[in-house]
Amino acid sequence: MTANATGVGSLPGGDAREAAKTATGSFEDFPYLPELPARGPGADMIGRSLGLLVDLYAHVEPSGWRVSDRPGRDTRRARSWLGEDLDALEEFTQGYEGRLKVQAVGPWTLAAALELHGGEAALQDPGACRDLAASLAEGLRGHLADVRRRIPGAEIVLQFDEPSLTAVLTGRVRTASGYRTYRAVDRQVVEGTLRELFAVHDGDVVVHSCAPGVPFDLLRRAGANAVSFDFSLLTEREDEAVGEAVESGVRLFAGVVPGTDAPLSDPGGSVMGVRKLWRRLGLAPGTLAESVTVTPSCGLAGASPAYARAVQAHCARAARSLADNPE
Repeated sequence: MTANATGVGSLPGGDAREAAKTATGSFEDFPYLPELPARGPGADMIGRSLGLLVDLYAHVEPSGWRVSDRPGRDTRRARSWLGEDLDALEEFTQGYEGRLKVQAVGPWTLAAALELHGGEAALQDPGACRDLAASLAEGLRGHLADVRRRIPGAEIVLQFDEPSLTAVLTGRVRTASGYRTYRAVDRQVVEGTLRELFAVHDGDVVVHSCAPGVPFDLLRRAGANAVSFDFSLLTEREDEAVGEAVESGVRLFAGVVPGTDAPLSDPGGSVMGVRKLWRRLGLAPGTLAESVTVTPSCGLAGASPAYARAVQAHCARAARSLADNPE
């Protein structure tokens, strides 16, 4: 099996066809559904996922997304942009067979971002968190069915974006005033909710976070097939958790290339840290190809269009380097 590469999710600009062309052309063996947050609220990561919810709605306030009693302009706009992106992806994947990644914000990052009527995050209310997770699960079932209908040859990989997960677990999500933080959510509650969301999909599930301190052990126990992370933030203290994840069959989506404009090293140099990690863990170099997918460190919404194209091509070359020269 050859090593492979894919994108994280977001791209710069607002042209859905150009984004789909880039995502499918750069990663012929593992394309993804792009997100274009530059279009405005509803195209952003949070807004897109709120648009997926069933019987739960949100609108934009100056402070962010807030729960609504009925669907409004912001919900309709989020759904319209998702439809536009799916139309473009369908156009560029005619006859495609193979893995295809779609992304949604996970329940805990969504709970940290969505305000209730009083202005505090849903995270402070366990009942609201449960309702939000259930609504997201139902919405994802419909979304995945739509993708399967549009691209019948796709083996869908579902990615949950959870950049706030570590902050939720450690009690570092700030309240509306900014002077306090919400209480840490019990790890078993977090794990159980994630397990239920992962069960929505009968294929591979990836959890992405570009924050420090990704909880590899919790995600492994919850049933994630892969963890996507900023490789530069990984510390040797996390070696044991990473090693246990890999040995249990969890794939690493290693974000080894900067997500914003920066000089690009040679492809082999970009994955040198991954090779060193393998040596520290005492893992056989031959397992790199089956255990690692190369990605940018995070989404590319803040990059220039030229850099976004270049970095994705660079990831594909780095993946080939990792497969051809694992030592």
